[in-house]
Amino acid sequence: MLDMIKKLQEAQQQMQAIKDRLETITVEGTSPGNKVKVTANGNRKIKGITFADSSITSDTEQLEDFIVMAVNDAIEKADKVNEAEMKSAAGSMMPGLGGMFK
Repeated sequence: MLDMIKKLQEAQQQMQAIKDRLETITVEGTSPGNKVKVTANGNRKIKGITFADSSITSDTEQLEDFIVMAVNDAIEKADKVNEAEMKSAAGSMMPGLGGMFK
């Protein structure tokens, strides 16, 4: 029983380490023509939005569309990074966790 608890604690520590590492990974999403760029981290948190030039802000509807496209692009890229990190961690954790159920 203690061995099982220890393995679960190790798994929790590994998951926290992955989340911490994902905080440091940056991805960038863009709208068509790179008019809007959105920066996000591997935990899917938006860190910044930049505009190619101020002319983009004059058309509110187009600006909104570009922001949505850039945010969606950034989140999609962050999802891929997050998924890759989690798969890697699961592969290394499973052998250790598999012994708990014997």
